Amino acid sequence: MGVNDGLDGLDGIGGAGRGTGRKVSRRGVLGASAGAVAALGLTGCGTLKGGDGGGPTRAVPEDGTAREPKLIGDGSTAYTGKQPHQPEAPRRLEPGETPPQFVVFSWDGAGEVGNGLFPRFLDLAKEHGASMTFFLSGLYLLPESKQRLYRPPNNPVGASDIGYLTDAHIKDTLKYVRRAWLEGHEIGTHFNGHFCGGDGSVANWTPAQWRDEISQAKSFVKEWRTNTGWRDLEPLPFDYEKELVGARTPCLLGRDNLLPTARELGWRYDSSSPGGTQRWPDKKNGLWDLPLQALPFPGHSFEVLSMDYNILANQSKNTTRAPAHNYPAWRTQATGTYVNGFQRAYESNRAPLFIGNHFEEWNGGIYMDAVEQTIKQIAGKKDVRLVSFRQFTDWIDAQDPAVLEKLRTLDVGQSPVGGWGEFLAGSTPSA
Repeated sequence: MGVNDGLDGLDGIGGAGRGTGRKVSRRGVLGASAGAVAALGLTGCGTLKGGDGGGPTRAVPEDGTAREPKLIGDGSTAYTGKQPHQPEAPRRLEPGETPPQFVVFSWDGAGEVGNGLFPRFLDLAKEHGASMTFFLSGLYLLPESKQRLYRPPNNPVGASDIGYLTDAHIKDTLKYVRRAWLEGHEIGTHFNGHFCGGDGSVANWTPAQWRDEISQAKSFVKEWRTNTGWRDLEPLPFDYEKELVGARTPCLLGRDNLLPTARELGWRYDSSSPGGTQRWPDKKNGLWDLPLQALPFPGHSFEVLSMDYNILANQSKNTTRAPAHNYPAWRTQATGTYVNGFQRAYESNRAPLFIGNHFEEWNGGIYMDAVEQTIKQIAGKKDVRLVSFRQFTDWIDAQDPAVLEKLRTLDVGQSPVGGWGEFLAGSTPSA
């Protein structure tokens, strides 16, 4: 595997932040050295624009009976009972049993802005029996007229490197976050202002500043009725204090100081590391470390991080709107990246595959098409489970630690000697 070429300093994609006086995005994409594939590009959340609002969605469980919600706080959220569409309680692998092939599709920001991408993938997930994780940016539920309620660490009051949504788009986002949870998906957090550069970058935040940012992100979700004044929309059907158990940081930065705070808050996992490989995960600072991973990149000797933006960075360098004649080949290449990564794990060590995305139409929407085609190609295969991070965490928490230790001895693309029946015949940990 060679060195990822020509990706340092990809920056400034996106428009100006409305009413913030700041650039919408200050993103960097770092190259990767062979082997580690560390920091193979950082996430890029562009400004969200366009579209009409949506109406409320009735909270109805799987059995079709209406629930009487128990309102929490100002009524922005409510306890509506056990989340629908969850898998059966996880059980431990039996001796010699082949592990499932877990695949997690996740979405940074999770704002709906009239491009139809949020409902598109909710529909696709329902069609294929998939659950996903939506890392909601708390700022996407705060009206721009109330932007001074946001006090970001090391940044001016009301500042944000992503744009505030229009009122209509906040309503859309509420509608689809509500629907997502009722259809079995997880609602995590992508925090708020997405600061990736300069002195105010999340890379420089202390554990105490992370705690403040998290508190604000939760408040924007739990108090959207107070902040918007809207009383005619139904509440989000979950207790966010209990729902929120994991996150992905902006640009995959600052996690070392986030983790101590996340652990104190009782979170269960973090998905902010950019240096992951396709191996069975371990814990870091008491949380499951569920990183974006290096995947085979068709036509190249290096690997690329398992996120739409990083594939884009390798294809079109410093633009999200390259000449359209490139799109068919790039769409095929992006799909091949995800599918090749899946096949490598599925046919060898069965390490879980973690894929990150944004609701963006970069380069003609080819990365959205790649995700859709990947889901259609892998869903329904034997032992494949398309789950949320929370559901995967439930499963791995239920496993015998000795079995997990044995699984972690398998390298990327390494099949168990003698097959799974022999490899996991016992549960004695390796020396």
